[in-house]
Amino acid sequence: MASNNCERFEEEVLNYRFVIPLGLIALVAVLPVFVPWAKIVLTLAFAKGLAVLGIIVLLRAGQVSFGHALYFGVAAYASAFLGRQFAGGELISMLLVGLLVSGALSIVVGLFVVRYRGIFFGMLNLAFSMILYSVLEKFYHLTGGSDGMQVARPTVLGLSLERDNFEVLLFYGTVLAAISAGFAVHKFLRSPIGQIYQAIATNETRLEYLGVSARNTLLTGYVISAVLCGLGGSIMAVAQGIVTPEYTWWIRSGEFVFIAVLGGSGSVGGAFIGAITYELVRTYAAAFAADIWQMVLGFFLLGIILYASRGLYGLYDDLLKPLDLKLARSRGAGK
Repeated sequence: MASNNCERFEEEVLNYRFVIPLGLIALVAVLPVFVPWAKIVLTLAFAKGLAVLGIIVLLRAGQVSFGHALYFGVAAYASAFLGRQFAGGELISMLLVGLLVSGALSIVVGLFVVRYRGIFFGMLNLAFSMILYSVLEKFYHLTGGSDGMQVARPTVLGLSLERDNFEVLLFYGTVLAAISAGFAVHKFLRSPIGQIYQAIATNETRLEYLGVSARNTLLTGYVISAVLCGLGGSIMAVAQGIVTPEYTWWIRSGEFVFIAVLGGSGSVGGAFIGAITYELVRTYAAAFAADIWQMVLGFFLLGIILYASRGLYGLYDDLLKPLDLKLARSRGAGK
């Protein structure tokens, strides 16, 4: 009986906690209708949010990657090459190629880097990312060097759309991909395999005693995180219409970690809340304080760390705790 009451209470808490996020998703979905310029900004934000989602998978295992822009960039370039070879290309095939290339590369790199932990794990990823950056810079005749490559607007299921219609379709497709990926990662992290990642972060040796290979488990998470980064990179390449070596630059990797901290490093929702907040703050700061927008972002993150150490999602969680307490008391009074 007590167990049933407890489950019902948790269900009630979850129900009202989902109301606000669902409302925010609905608001984001209709915002471009009233503010047309917002659709491209939000598309870029969701693309980065997908990459941050990959970072969060690794953070659950206690590992921070400072080089996941590697997969963001390699998927973007793979999509660009496909588009160039086939006169613009097809949107679905460009995204699939990005996923496949980033996933295949992550298996090769992952077999090496998952042997290490902590700062070594982070710096090795950074090293691979910088190797790709140098290749993209030096092979000018193939990659366009620092000028990058243009990505022509692809067709969608054989249809050639006007720019405005294409941006609308890309925006809603990205939102759908973000919701699907967020739900899948949430389920994955709550599954028995996902729970192992917390054990890797806390006591990996004990995990090995139980017969579970921490290295293989981390490799699985590494590939998932790379594929998510690849999806984000391909979407951003198509949305911006150009790819440059900056996609793989270490600052891009730092940006993903920055957003993960801003949104709340332990939560799936925090990846997208952080990405949208970051992109909006960056856009407005660059527009109204072009010379000091990095400083504005720095002060913003400083404020979050000082006053909301668990990020924006943690702040949301703290604000709802009084309602949880009130709900618990009302249920206690009703017995």
